[in-house]
Amino acid sequence: MKMICAIIKPFKLDDVRSALSSLGIDGMTVSEVKGFGRQKGHTELYRGAEYQVDFLPKIKLEIAAQSEDVERVIETITEAAGTGKIGDGKIFVFDLLQTVRIRTGERDVEAI
Repeated sequence: MKMICAIIKPFKLDDVRSALSSLGIDGMTVSEVKGFGRQKGHTELYRGAEYQVDFLPKIKLEIAAQSEDVERVIETITEAAGTGKIGDGKIFVFDLLQTVRIRTGERDVEAI
């Protein structure tokens, strides 16, 4: 099993969620986060004063998936979240050693 962590632009969340649902991915955790990469933030103007925004709003998705589904999930996220512009995000994949559903005690694939 793998844990897929994707950092995407906020306005792409609905597109990504719909695309993953069509793959049969039923569950994910979504968090509002802030960060920057090569984008390095930007300058904004507020009431005539210019200020630097170093951390940009992003969405973090966490998805537990079976190992054989990982490439399809990555391709789906890439297609749905991509704009072709800087700041589209990143996808990280980690090994998931164990999963337990608290309510039933089911483990691993059955718990997903």
